[in-house]
Amino acid sequence: MKELKKAGQDLTGLFLFVLIIGLFLAGEWIKGWLPDAFFGGSLVNVITIFLSILLEAIPFILIGVFASALIQIFVSESLLQRLVPKRFPYLSLLPAVFVGALLPVCECAIVPVARRLIKKGMPTHLAIVIMVTAPILNPIVLLSTYYAFQNNLTVVIGRMVIAFIAALIIGALLYKLFGRQNPLKQRSHDHEHNHDHSSNKLMQTLVHASDEFFDMGKFLIIGASLAAVFQTYIDREVIVALGSNDWAGPGVMMGFAFIMSLCSEADAFVASSFGNLFSTSSLLAFLVYGPMIDFKNTLLMLAYFKKRFVLLFIAVVTVTVYLCIMVTQFWL
Repeated sequence: MKELKKAGQDLTGLFLFVLIIGLFLAGEWIKGWLPDAFFGGSLVNVITIFLSILLEAIPFILIGVFASALIQIFVSESLLQRLVPKRFPYLSLLPAVFVGALLPVCECAIVPVARRLIKKGMPTHLAIVIMVTAPILNPIVLLSTYYAFQNNLTVVIGRMVIAFIAALIIGALLYKLFGRQNPLKQRSHDHEHNHDHSSNKLMQTLVHASDEFFDMGKFLIIGASLAAVFQTYIDREVIVALGSNDWAGPGVMMGFAFIMSLCSEADAFVASSFGNLFSTSSLLAFLVYGPMIDFKNTLLMLAYFKKRFVLLFIAVVTVTVYLCIMVTQFWL
C-alpha cells in the first residue's frame, strides 16, 4: 500500500513537471487560442516570474538531488563519525563552513543534501552550517557577485565575510538551543530502496535522485507560484522608500529577499539593479539573508524537517543576519 501511495506521489510530481514545461514550450500556441483579455499585464508578469524562478532553480535542484544521492550511496556513517569531532561541537563549525564553501549548490538544492547528512549521522548544527554557507560562499556565487558589483567591492567582500561570521553564529546557537535532537520528520518511504539493486551503485544513485527530485518538486512549484504572485502585486515604491532607511532598510530587504526566492547565483544581478536606490547595508541584507532562507526553501524544509525546528531555524537566521548587518554599518 505504501509503495502504491509513493508511486502515485511520484506520478503526480512528474505530471506537474511535464505540464509546466509543456505550457512553457507551447505558450505561443496556447495564447493564440485564448482571448487577449485573459493575458492582462499582471497575469503575464506572474507567469513570467514563475517560469523564470522554476527554470532557474531546476538545474541546481538536479545538482542537489544527485549530490544527496551520492552521499546516500557512497558516504558511510562510519566515515562521517571519523570526520566530525564529536567532543568539540563548536570547534567543528569552522571545517563545516569550508565544506559548505566547496559545494556549488543553491539554497533550495542544498536542503536534501543537509537532510541526507543528518540521516548519515552528521550533527544537526553542522549540517545546517553547510546548508546556509553553500549557497553564498561557493565559487560560482562569488564570481557572479563580483561580476554584478565590479564597481563596489565592498558588497562583494561584505557578502562573503558576513555570511561566514553569521554561519558560525547560527551553528553555535542551534547547537545551544536544539542540542543533538533529530530535527527530521519520520517519512514512511525513507528506507524503501535498500533491498533493490544492492550491487548496482549507479542504479541506486538514480533511484534516490529521482525520488528526491519529484518529492521536492511539488514544493518548489508551490513556492515559485506564491513568490511570483507576491513579486507582481507588492508595492515596490513603498519598499524602496523603506529600503533607504538605515534601520528599517535591512529588515525590509530581508523580507523582500524571502518573498522573491531568487537563486543565489542570480540574486546579485537583481540587487545591483537597485544599487542607486538602496543603502549598502540593505543590499548586503538582501544578499546574505535570501540564500540562507526564503519562501521556496522554507516549504522544502517543512517537507523534511519538524515544524518546531524550522521555525526556530528561521528565527535564529533572521536575528543573526539582522544584527550582523547592523554591526557592519559602523564600518560602511
